[in-house]
Order: sequence, then structure tokens, then C-alpha cells
Amino acid sequence: MQPRVPVIALTGHLGAGKTTLLNHLLGQPGARVGVVVNDFGDINVDAALVSGQVDEPASIAGGCLCCLEDGEGLDEALEKLADPRRGLDAIVVEASGIAEPGALARMIRFSGAANVRPGGVVDVVDAVEYFATVDGGGLPPARFAIASLVVLNKCDRLPEDEREDTLARIEERIREANPHVTIVRTSRGQIDPALVHDVASAEEPEDELPIAALLRAERPAHRHHAHAASATVTVAGPIEPGALVDLLEAPPEGAYRMKGTVVVDAGRRQQGYVVHVVGRQVHVTPCAPPGTSTLVAIGLDLDPATVRPALQTGLRAAERTDPAGLRRLRRLRLLSE
Repeated sequence: MQPRVPVIALTGHLGAGKTTLLNHLLGQPGARVGVVVNDFGDINVDAALVSGQVDEPASIAGGCLCCLEDGEGLDEALEKLADPRRGLDAIVVEASGIAEPGALARMIRFSGAANVRPGGVVDVVDAVEYFATVDGGGLPPARFAIASLVVLNKCDRLPEDEREDTLARIEERIREANPHVTIVRTSRGQIDPALVHDVASAEEPEDELPIAALLRAERPAHRHHAHAASATVTVAGPIEPGALVDLLEAPPEGAYRMKGTVVVDAGRRQQGYVVHVVGRQVHVTPCAPPGTSTLVAIGLDLDPATVRPALQTGLRAAERTDPAGLRRLRRLRLLSE
């Protein structure tokens, strides 16, 4: 089965720094990223850099994405970019500043495009203007309830003597709406790409057009972001599906993303699955049974020494058939369709 390309929704209020963050991601080597935008003239994505990584960007003009009545414009763009011949590692959909994150997330979740899967919602916040733009008091902003990752941007622009108190107040408000969301503090949109998508290697990808590599050489990307940590566990033989589902539904502390391939005991046969977790979002698809089960956990505040035992528990060897666990795993698969 062809691996599905993750589609990441990039949202945030006008001026929060979405495009700066996107250009930072595009400036990192090691992955081939497609981009869907409303209009290049309005949001000023580095179109030359995008065009260097895929043969052309997909642009949706006219209004914010969530205002498209049936999502056909977005579906067409995703269908085009997710064509296996392009070999993309991820697709980023940058919404306009007035787009509602929940609506965009639903459009991606229920897209009719083939070969795509939801890759999370990254919401960018202007830490300086937060209380003047998105939060006027009262109930916390509902936009954060759907987010898998919140990026507190422009932290360096806060007065030093007020910075920690202001950021703590913002984080408290965000967690009122979403207690489990991962929050990253940053400046100039510089986050580790590993939090957003898989980085294939530390080397340059083989660009379809050479301009991306040339631009990176002329304008080296800033790499002063905090780096994510990771933990990996591999086991032989089929695993208990129930223990796996427990892990997928309740990731260990600090694990923002998990990914891997596993083989479970399905009674008379073995069944393979590809699993992805982003925040609290789980995606499961079938595959040919692999020879081993492997899971990788990724996160900024991840302690590998404490996360590995949790991964090992989730990859517990099957001692007997677990019908209830199989039903739970198959339910996750159906919800991923």
C-alpha cells in the first residue's frame, strides 16, 4: 500500500508569523515539502524556494480556505501534490489569518484526495500581541481546542523583565482550552522540523529543480531552534494489539509524535500496520507484516530513558490472541479511513 502523505494545517492570526515559520521549514534540507496557499501575493511565501522542492506550488486564490463550500479546491491541490511520482514527505496548508482552524482541520480530515492523511494542526501565536488579538478575556479562544502544536512566536520581542510572566499567562489560557496540547516557545518561527514532519536525512534532497539548493547555499537557514529528542524501540515477533492501542491513545510524557510499523497477532495470521500519532490524533493503516515492530517517539521535552520503557510496554510480545485488542485496533483503522 502506498504510504500516505501527511497534510499539516498551519494556522494563526494575521501577523503571527505563519509564513516565517513555513519559510524556516522550507529552508531546512532533508525533506521534500509541498505547499498549498491561498495567494502568494497576500502571504509572501518564498515561492522560489517552494518551487525548488516541488515542480510547482498549488495555490488557492480568493478568500480563506475554510470558506470554500465543498473543499474541491483544496482536494484538487492535495490530489496533485500527493501524486506518488512527486515523492513528497509532507504537505503544508497555510491558512489565511482569518481562517478558523477547526474548519480547515475538518476539510483535511474528510478530503477526498487519495494518498493523504491528517498531519496535525500547528497554530502560531504572536506572543507580543496575543491579548490584543486572539484573547480578550472570558472563555479561552476555541481555536486552541483543535491544535496539536501551538507555537508561541516572537518571544524575543517581549520585554525581558515581563517575558516569563507573559508567556506563562498565555500558556495557561491555551491549556484551559486544550490541556494536552504541546506548546513551543520560539522566535522568528524557528522550530525543529522533526516536530512537524519526518526529515529524511541531514543532506539535501535531490530537488526536481536545483533552485532550492542554490537558495539554501546563498541564504543559510537559521538553525538556532531547540532540537527534539527521540526514542526508538524494536522488537521481534507479533505484539499484543491491546497494549499497542493503549500506547497510541495515551502516549508517554513528552512524546508529541510517534510513528512506526508493527505486526500483531490476528489469530490465524499476522497483520502489519503503519501507525502515526500527532498530539492526540491517531492514524492507523494496514501494510504487509514487517519482520519486526518498531516505534519512534519524538518530542521537545522527551526523556528517552523514561519513554523507552513505555514503548516497550506498548510493543509487548503476544502470548495469546487478543480479540478485544484487535477490535480496538481495527476501530482505529476504520476511523483513519
